[in-house]
Amino acid sequence: MTTPFQFFHGDTPLAVHVHRDVDNLTERQPAVIVTGSWLTVKEQMADLYAARLADRGYTVFTFDFAGFGASGGTPRHAELPARKIEDIIAAARTVSTLSYVRPGAVAYLAVCASAQYALRAIARGAPIASFASVAGWYHDAESVAPFYGGEQGVAMRLARAAEAFEHFQRTGEVRTVPAYENGNDRAGMSFELPYYAEPGRGAVPTWANEMAEFSWAYWLTFDGLSAAAEVSVPTLFVHSEDAVLPDNLRRVASTLAGPSEVVWAEGTQIDFYDQEQQVAMSVDAADQHFRRTLS
Repeated sequence: MTTPFQFFHGDTPLAVHVHRDVDNLTERQPAVIVTGSWLTVKEQMADLYAARLADRGYTVFTFDFAGFGASGGTPRHAELPARKIEDIIAAARTVSTLSYVRPGAVAYLAVCASAQYALRAIARGAPIASFASVAGWYHDAESVAPFYGGEQGVAMRLARAAEAFEHFQRTGEVRTVPAYENGNDRAGMSFELPYYAEPGRGAVPTWANEMAEFSWAYWLTFDGLSAAAEVSVPTLFVHSEDAVLPDNLRRVASTLAGPSEVVWAEGTQIDFYDQEQQVAMSVDAADQHFRRTLS
């Protein structure tokens, strides 16, 4: 059963889906908050994982970050890591107040890029007792640059971001580019990623396929690595050598302040978004991890 709900980050409403396998709100369950990759909405990979976890006895929350999907907030379609981190903290704090959630049993499962945001939110004190990262994307300026043509490609995108900032400051208009378009170097994702092109997969009706062009200034300079040393909650990493940045994953796992486990799987990055083998394996591993660490 999926029902609509709302979180608030300050005055900004964040649209939520609550996934639960029982109608009785007096039954407390452990909770899991699930988020997906950058520039996405809850109806993509997050709701898929949430439905699987709800079938196993968790109350699961998915939500649209501020500026995306059905949530409020401006600017729209802007990948602002600091804002997303604050949204995660607000979500965890709200979930921890609900009487149908077992006290102290709030977990987080992040797919792809939201993993690095969740990691920093936990370091910032979000009330999350256990963390699972699925095909987690953790980058810094040096390791993200090769995805965008190295130093020259990064400089080009930062120059475009500066132009977009100037336009926004002068007119109030947010200049947008496609979030995904194969071969378009202005797009957020310009290499072939069938997940985002196929309606039966990631090209869902609620996804606008837009990115505020000034997002480059934040995405290309985000530090997704250093927060690991401040995270002491038990953490599971499900990853593949053929997924993104496996060496960064090893670095994050090895520098955590608390216990961690890495499960190495097979598959490419986008396989973990919706392919049965990778999703089923990841949900099994996350379920075992949460049952052990939320007890």
